[in-house]
Amino acid sequence: MKTLLLFLCPLLGFCQNRIEVKPIQLFAEVGGFYGNSAQTPFWLRTNQYGIVPTSLPYATVRAGLRRDYRYYPVTDSLPAKRRDFFGFGYGAELVGNTGTSAKTDVLIPELYAKVRAGAFELVAGRRREVVGLVDSTLSSGSYSWSGNALPIPKIQIGLPQFTPIPFTNGIISVRGFYAHGWFENRGIVHHAYLHQKALYTRLGKARWPIKLYAGFNHQVEWGGVTQELSDGLVKNGRFPANFQSYAYLVTGSSLGYNHNVDTTYYSRFDRENRIGNHLGSIDIGMEFSSKKLSILVYRQSVYEDGSLFYRTNLEDGLNGIRFRKLTPSSSGFHITGAVVELLYTKSQGGSVFQDLDKLRGRDNYFNHTQYRNGWSYFGNTIGTPFITPMNDTRPDLPRYGFFANNRVRAFHTGLQGGFAPYCTFQVKVSYSENFGTYDVPYPNTVEQFSSLLQVGVPLNQNGLLFTLAAASDRGGLFPNSNAVYASVRKTWDYYKYRSRKG
Repeated sequence: MKTLLLFLCPLLGFCQNRIEVKPIQLFAEVGGFYGNSAQTPFWLRTNQYGIVPTSLPYATVRAGLRRDYRYYPVTDSLPAKRRDFFGFGYGAELVGNTGTSAKTDVLIPELYAKVRAGAFELVAGRRREVVGLVDSTLSSGSYSWSGNALPIPKIQIGLPQFTPIPFTNGIISVRGFYAHGWFENRGIVHHAYLHQKALYTRLGKARWPIKLYAGFNHQVEWGGVTQELSDGLVKNGRFPANFQSYAYLVTGSSLGYNHNVDTTYYSRFDRENRIGNHLGSIDIGMEFSSKKLSILVYRQSVYEDGSLFYRTNLEDGLNGIRFRKLTPSSSGFHITGAVVELLYTKSQGGSVFQDLDKLRGRDNYFNHTQYRNGWSYFGNTIGTPFITPMNDTRPDLPRYGFFANNRVRAFHTGLQGGFAPYCTFQVKVSYSENFGTYDVPYPNTVEQFSSLLQVGVPLNQNGLLFTLAAASDRGGLFPNSNAVYASVRKTWDYYKYRSRKG
């Protein structure tokens, strides 16, 4: 009998089925806040996808479900195999916050479905994401899309991973997307749309020690209706939303150079500018990597009102360097990642706007003459959180528009690592100098210091995690405050296995 089994082993190995894995994750979290001020400290609420309110809540309850694309684990007998051409996934998250006024807010930061066909992906719904060449964990936030606001519902198609261009031998790869979304129906303008696209190129194969990156992202808030703006800003209470208007905003075309524009459909403001509220960044980067360490240097240059094209706001942008450890860490104290950044938005092309001689300036970042809520969603900044809404700043500071402070010089550093088996920590520290806006500047430079220390300690080996975070604000931009957040999260990881022919 043993001889027969030994004889059949090669045949059984040859016919062995391949194991298909469908990963599903559920989580539930209960947490509480305690502080000495009514306002939540900056780094306790910033870049949390809008789930932590500005007013310090008492408690929060969170639950979620995610199902990712299926995959095939690599084994000694079954080497890696190309993934399936088609795939399907989904995600949902529910958050409830109880505030100091006994009011409970229920939020849905994620509710999406996604389909993969080869390298392409189609996503519909709300999904957490950061847009731009930046570290997404420790960064102060990408300039135009930082993860600070509740995700905007949209339909998006794109290449989620860097994909080699044919006939380049994998040396040139691209990733990007094209999306259409919907803003909330509140404020001066209702039923506005989002147009969004991005394209990034990588020069160098993934395993090369040096790789170069370059790309751009483009966001436009457009369309919608209003009854609160004059006829010079909008025609008959409705912003342009036909196919021709869509073509203008997708290409970023200026109607000021088009002498055949329909004056009965486009307002005077549209005819002298572009349709919609445009902004974005042009990003470049370089990555140095070895078996032990990855270093990424990046720069995001800001564009919003033509100043970058005319090279009058070259000073403005986000500059950063990220360090990441690639090897397994010891159980003692260790560092796994670090980020240092400088954000500068003080120039804005200068204090003078003069279109005749192409001297562009006074860009007034994130504010807009027509879309008075500016680059925000449900009251939160969509882009870098250092450009602050008026309602978040001290009441004794000058009040102006939606974003009362968009001329900023900010220094930020982030650090993460571990200090015991499976215990983690994260530190964020930022210092900013704030100057208000060109239209309503602050009388003096307003300094602000904000910090965060967060630790995570596993309570068992079955996905039970205790998190403690302490944050502090000191300075003249926000009310001085200290607060802590403590939570317990339980995670369930399920893997549905199915045998398939290898």
